[in-house]
Amino acid sequence: MTVPRRAPIAPAADPAAVIGTSTPNPARIYDYLLGGKDNFPADREAAEEVLALAPEVRAVARENRAFLRRAVRYLAGEAGIRQFLDVGTGIPAQGNVHQVAQQVAPDARVVYVDNDPIVLLHARALLAGNHTTIIQADLREPAAILDHPELREVIDFDQPVAVLLLAILHFITDEEDPAGIVTRLRDAMAPGSYLALSHGTADFRPEATLKAAQVYDRATAPLVLRSHAQIGRFFDGLELVPPGLVQVTAWRPDGELPDGWATSPAYGGIARKR
Repeated sequence: MTVPRRAPIAPAADPAAVIGTSTPNPARIYDYLLGGKDNFPADREAAEEVLALAPEVRAVARENRAFLRRAVRYLAGEAGIRQFLDVGTGIPAQGNVHQVAQQVAPDARVVYVDNDPIVLLHARALLAGNHTTIIQADLREPAAILDHPELREVIDFDQPVAVLLLAILHFITDEEDPAGIVTRLRDAMAPGSYLALSHGTADFRPEATLKAAQVYDRATAPLVLRSHAQIGRFFDGLELVPPGLVQVTAWRPDGELPDGWATSPAYGGIARKR
């Protein structure tokens, strides 16, 4: 299956003309925490407030990124997956899904999904010619993702696919039915497919973590922290890969666990559809 060539996309003269930059945006806050430069004063101010309340959040962002790399290596290697759907990809950073997957399997195909037009502005140039594409869509509307014509040109849902929901479901409120969204994606997956997700939690340092989460109340999406049991329900109907749903730092670490890993406020796991 071949990814179609795209006509060059002219960048917007001013990103503020595409989306308001005076409101903090979770993707750009995350970019700042990772040391990126694709963020605005409102994002940096919000990130610094979070760091003042929970200084470990910067390390958590890096740990989540490391979990992504380990998860993709496992999926492309041991699991043999050649199709990846990364929803809520965020602003591109070093070690993107296609870079990691194609180191293992050069023929791996990746579709990135994000609802932020600024993400698309940055991602389109990076992804050109890499067996990848990016579409603008919102996780809250899974049918729009699954039926998107550009996605269907790359992903064959009759074959196994890895769906990645990394650090995204905690921006979906209970009223928006995150479990229903995951079920819709799971039902579209062929047997032998995988779901990988990471999710914030207040299980370990609840007071500091919950205070830090309140900063997101004025962002474009609130941060909804969930317990281990609540996050585990997203894997209903699937078979968790060992070691199961654990803190992201403890999911098949490459070496010794970093200091402070036991209080890391994020869980991660991968599960297979039979």
